[in-house]
Amino acid sequence: MASWLEAHVPEKGARVATWAAKGELTCLMPLAAARAGLVHVPINPLLKHIQVAHILADSGAMMLIATKARLNSLEDTDIPPGCVAVEEGEALAAFAAHADMLGPSEADPESLAAILYTSGSTGRPKGVMLSHTNLWLGAVSVASYLEMQSDDVTLAVLPLSFDYGQNQLFSTWYAGGSVVPLDYLFPKDVEKACAKHGITTLAAVPPLWVQLTELDWSPEASQIMRRLTNSGGALTVDLVNALIEDFPDARLFPMYGLTEAFRSTFLDPDLVKTHPTSMGKAIPFAEILVIGDDGEVADPNEEGELVHCGPLVAHGYWQDPERTAERFKPAPHASRYGGMAVWSGDRVKRDEDGLLYFVGRRDAMIKSAGNRISPSEVEEAALATGLVAEAVALGIADDRLGQAVHLVVRPSAEAQDKKDDLARNLSRELPNFMQPKQIHWREAMPLNPNGKVDRTALMQELSK
Repeated sequence: MASWLEAHVPEKGARVATWAAKGELTCLMPLAAARAGLVHVPINPLLKHIQVAHILADSGAMMLIATKARLNSLEDTDIPPGCVAVEEGEALAAFAAHADMLGPSEADPESLAAILYTSGSTGRPKGVMLSHTNLWLGAVSVASYLEMQSDDVTLAVLPLSFDYGQNQLFSTWYAGGSVVPLDYLFPKDVEKACAKHGITTLAAVPPLWVQLTELDWSPEASQIMRRLTNSGGALTVDLVNALIEDFPDARLFPMYGLTEAFRSTFLDPDLVKTHPTSMGKAIPFAEILVIGDDGEVADPNEEGELVHCGPLVAHGYWQDPERTAERFKPAPHASRYGGMAVWSGDRVKRDEDGLLYFVGRRDAMIKSAGNRISPSEVEEAALATGLVAEAVALGIADDRLGQAVHLVVRPSAEAQDKKDDLARNLSRELPNFMQPKQIHWREAMPLNPNGKVDRTALMQELSK
């Protein structure tokens, strides 16, 4: 695969995108592209043409390999000039027929290996730049603290376009284990796959764990399980207890991470019962500081911003120096690593034993079913329909999703009796995980003293 890519995309550092379901292509491309000296851009298969067009144009991708149905869903203007589209089946056949091999790699470990696109609280998705070192040490770190072995079998249910999902592959392979990729339709499919393949490692996000704990797990599916890992949102005490009951022989690893630094903390499974709401401590190769508003390291039980330092820190946002400067800043003087650090925007506390606890988010990001959703992206899609004059997207607490997208809109003069068309239009333009759970129509929006839409007032109203 790498040799074929090098022959067809000879420019080192060029971007190659994939947009397909889990399988041979999407699992192996992260290694093949990096081996060829290229930069892999995995696109979430749930995205639709507008988001894909943005990612292709922003990354400057020279090649897109995608399933035939997904290529057919793109409009003529979605694929930028200079980007070659290749159908997945044709690519796999070409890889298999390509006999040339590559010599030893001469790649700089600090050169880019991947760009992962993640939504921000404002604006379109931004590309997080990850080096060979970032991905390699992330695999070493996770395989180490999970104590993975060569006979481990990981069920890859998470999207491979997420850092959490990609690391399912890398950490398992680093330990010599194997991965079973699964795109499931129903939670029961996960249980069946665990039984069929003898799964020992299962990684998921809280909304999926909620669904999985509602199943009756067979002994074949649960008894062989060695470890469960969680990220993408905090586990509740009730959910922790349910997982321990369903998987009594498995070790539960609650974790915290952000794409800009991959993974930051994990909680030792031995402490889960006594400290179920803790984020734990730093993973190997990560230095986690809690910095107060005065710029100094916070005292125990004092709230501050989580700052991640060390070699897992990404290289910033692709072609976006302004947003890079907002999040990637010089490490605090207390850091033993120095260099650039990720200032997460998340508020945390550290207790006397060094355990971290999440307090809250500083930005307006919506986290639904493990997906990070930009409110402005949903709002822009609503405004583009011409049916609304104003739009505000909010994340409202939801038992199953963590947060559900609620859209508050003021109709435009053209809307008249076409309100039902808004949901239909959004279903065509936004992926499923971005769809509003509920649309609230208002004749007027509440305003704050500055004359801006009062998001806080709307949040309070909808959260009642």
